[in-house]
Amino acid sequence: MGGRLARGLEEVSSDPRVLEDGNFWAISTTFEGEGCFARFSEVTESDFPQSSDTWMALSDQWVSSMDEPSFLTYVENIRESVLRGDVYQVNACREISIGGVTQSLAPLFSKLLADNPAPFATYLKIPELEIASASPERFLSRNGSTILTSPIKGTQTLNMDGFGEKDQSENIMIVDLMRNDLGKICIPGSVEVSALLRSEDHPGLRHLVSDVVGELSSDISWMQILQSLSPPGSVSGTPKSSALKIISQSEPTARGNYCGALGWIEGDTAQLAVAIRTFWRSQDQVLRFGTGAGITWGSNPHDEWEETQLKARKLLSIAGGEIA
Repeated sequence: MGGRLARGLEEVSSDPRVLEDGNFWAISTTFEGEGCFARFSEVTESDFPQSSDTWMALSDQWVSSMDEPSFLTYVENIRESVLRGDVYQVNACREISIGGVTQSLAPLFSKLLADNPAPFATYLKIPELEIASASPERFLSRNGSTILTSPIKGTQTLNMDGFGEKDQSENIMIVDLMRNDLGKICIPGSVEVSALLRSEDHPGLRHLVSDVVGELSSDISWMQILQSLSPPGSVSGTPKSSALKIISQSEPTARGNYCGALGWIEGDTAQLAVAIRTFWRSQDQVLRFGTGAGITWGSNPHDEWEETQLKARKLLSIAGGEIA
């Protein structure tokens, strides 16, 4: 991740208390709150080592956990929840998967770096889990006591001019949520919005991004940080508790490593991304990819379906396979 290469796996733990030992830990947490922390003995600054293998483009059909009519119904149900006052915004997601994938994801990650460079691109391989991510979104960066989160809300193609009111209001709602989350672990009065509604260009897409920064209270542990901020606000919704309830009741599959946190922690420094634009595989031979869209009262269900298609199309074309 970001030119930091870790080798020599020494330990894998699900206990976030291990993160306090000052060693380098690669981390992957699930959207549902489970953690996987991998300690490595050798960490160097290096480009990603090119594999001698070539990614063999997939040829089978990608299968979605929700077809278009089901997703449109999901969006309408969220809009009705907004109308009732139960929630303001929910990030609705679906999983796309393809079976029989036995090849390493390392060559796929090399293709992602070449064809879809992303600021938080990450590759992780440990027993029973392999991830190749082209995430554009910072979950949190930490340098000493300073912590920064940069939620993305708002996506459009590069040929579009300006973000509309729906995208801007959605971004501001998530900024307020992240201010509240950081307020649980930061010195009172230290949390501020250092950048609001800035635009970032990525391969084929433009995103609306804001930055929220704060100073951590003394003696705050990594366990407390992860518990307070997880799951990321931009991929859950606001109020977070209400959004999570709707998500758990509506989405047919658990998100797992998609929409969790992905990156590294070393003492009081860290770089963690939101695990979006991410391929992952666990113990089986199923390659998974997630895509989603933020839903508000102003959402058009068909437009939101197309946004999930837009976010998935480029990366799935890099991996290969037939896209429905």
